[in-house]
Amino acid sequence: MSVTIGQGSLIETAEELYENAPCGYLSTLPDGTIIRANQTLLTWLGFARQELVGKNFQDLLSIGGRIYYDTHFTPLLHMQGFVNEIAFDLAGAGGRPLPVLVNISQKRDETGRPLVHRITLFNATDRRQYERELLIARRKAEEASEELKRLNETLEQRVAFEVAERMKAEEALRQAQKMEAIGQLTGGIAHDFNNLLTIIVGNIELLQRRLPEDAGRLRRAAESAMQGARRAATLTQRLLAFSRRQPLDPRPVDANKLVAEMSELLRRTLGETVVLEAVLAGGLWRTQADPNQLENAILNLAVNARDAMPDGGKLTIETANARLDEAYVAALAEPIPPGQYVLVAVSDTGTGMDKATMERVFEPFFTTKAAGKGTGLGLSQVYGFVRQSNGHVRIYSEVGEGTTIKIYLTRLIAADQADDEVPAATAATVRGEGETILVVEDEHELRHYTTETLRELGYAVLEAPDGQAALDIVNRHPEIDLLFTDVVLAGGLNGRDLADEALRRRPGLKVLFTTGYTSNAIVHHGRLDPGVNFIGKPFTFADLAAKVRGVIDAGAAGPASAP
Repeated sequence: MSVTIGQGSLIETAEELYENAPCGYLSTLPDGTIIRANQTLLTWLGFARQELVGKNFQDLLSIGGRIYYDTHFTPLLHMQGFVNEIAFDLAGAGGRPLPVLVNISQKRDETGRPLVHRITLFNATDRRQYERELLIARRKAEEASEELKRLNETLEQRVAFEVAERMKAEEALRQAQKMEAIGQLTGGIAHDFNNLLTIIVGNIELLQRRLPEDAGRLRRAAESAMQGARRAATLTQRLLAFSRRQPLDPRPVDANKLVAEMSELLRRTLGETVVLEAVLAGGLWRTQADPNQLENAILNLAVNARDAMPDGGKLTIETANARLDEAYVAALAEPIPPGQYVLVAVSDTGTGMDKATMERVFEPFFTTKAAGKGTGLGLSQVYGFVRQSNGHVRIYSEVGEGTTIKIYLTRLIAADQADDEVPAATAATVRGEGETILVVEDEHELRHYTTETLRELGYAVLEAPDGQAALDIVNRHPEIDLLFTDVVLAGGLNGRDLADEALRRRPGLKVLFTTGYTSNAIVHHGRLDPGVNFIGKPFTFADLAAKVRGVIDAGAAGPASAP
């Protein structure tokens, strides 16, 4: 397809070239009155032709432009008859500025008298923008040069500061790694201790139950042995707390209420020479934590504070809402998420600590007290509990001024719920009624103690040393009411795997777990899985009796497998 264009359509008149030129044209009288303007300039300024013609050219200029026009531009024009490349800002319709470059020449008569001023205007909008950008770039370059000069002048100080900060971070990392290594070691030791203590405590209780009433000396000896076993169990629990291997039962907690309810206990613990003050924040957020462990943590901090004030002093327990921002948590060696926290702070006016002591204060068995005055596990238990609860501990202390230890627990973002109170089992309700219990425990002595205790409580008992043997018994004995299993078992199946398979074969079977050491089988992120029934080692005759009776009487069956 071809297009034919007539030769006439290709010819443009001088008038068309004038009106549609890529620059603006103006003609004015010598006094500046506009007598003609092309369409290009009218379009740039936004004026109709009749609005512009008749105006004075100087009226289109800004005040500064008029002054320059009168004092420099006009004399130069009269002197040489032309002026080139002068920048002006013209006022368009609505006052909108139009930057232009002006070239002007005079048309004169035979005597040299000016008749008309011919003005050519170029749109300088893009040029003006480029000049501004160039000016900004130049200014930035000058600022960068000054900054570089300043940086060079402070290079030595900055290098020294960065090296110090790096050393500080590396030291914090080494401290965190050391605490983690100690935690793993103490957790493993605590697991073995708990198994042994369960056997020791169980047999002492058995001895106490079977000693005649008139065997006073033997009863006192048995009670003394039991007190020692309880102290050992407490120490073991503190080791587990530090190593973050104790199973927690977190619930919604009102820290204000918990501190208020502890006040009387704390006053008795602190004695008459220490003044206790509780500063409880209004509108305090709720947190989710194990309330028993939080009480133990506050009590441990209070006892340490009391010991740091031998001549008396003041102990302040304060609660508040707090926010840990990104800058704060970035400086910590341990991974702490930024966000909203509930703060519980315990402050004393005691002797305080130096830097070397503060660096080791959370290590297990580290103590500054005299021999026999402390185990060195109180603060390590606090540290372990808070970290296992996804919280943060911070210590501030100055020698001779006192110490403040701050516990940050994550805010609970959920609707307030009333805690379910489980009524304590009474002596009349803890005995068995002939129900059948399958005990699975790979430690022979511990399995023997457990089965004998349950038989004494009135239960029919079956036993197995590992998971596979237990499943065989489950298949042969449909009368089993409760599976009571250790979490850590030999033979390939752990306690949770055994419970899942047993529940698959026997839906509705009730399950009770026990362990001296938390395992990911039933505990995730330091917290018991929902619906898990658990009793920790070492357990006493009364503890076992109440727990077993409670699980059997409860309506819910054991936990199903996690997806």
